Amino acid sequence: MWCAVWDFEVSPRQSIGETVLEELRARAAADGVALRVGVVVEHNDAVLMLEHEEHVEGRSPLHLPGTVVRPGESLGSAVVRAVREETGLAVVDIVRHLGSFDYLSSAGKPVRREHFAAEVATTGPVRVTNYAEYRWVPLRGELPVTSSIRRILMTYQE
Repeated sequence: MWCAVWDFEVSPRQSIGETVLEELRARAAADGVALRVGVVVEHNDAVLMLEHEEHVEGRSPLHLPGTVVRPGESLGSAVVRAVREETGLAVVDIVRHLGSFDYLSSAGKPVRREHFAAEVATTGPVRVTNYAEYRWVPLRGELPVTSSIRRILMTYQE
């Protein structure tokens, strides 16, 4: 049996608008911080969270899909790539910006993590790559995440 596999990128809608994405990139460059993105994907009032196999003390066990923005890469492309690489899901729309927070990387470099709400074509199957497993975590109740991510998720719910 023969099966063709197509591997090509589909450009998602950007309801957020390209101007917003470019302004965020320019602000990060002016502030001298490296950029990362985090992505909120919701399904049935729950958010897709990724879990490392080993929990490091003082760090949240659950994370949003995300990635480093590569040199020359647009924020929109980084959002699409983060979700695809970490979950296997395809982003069809980048809906809105949810905010950001700054921190120091493990190497002591300043980083800004910009967060976005995105819609995906389907919510499964989820195929995690860099994580042990995934969970759909209800938005209501206590979320096992850092205070920074909790603030992003509260903004998402507004």
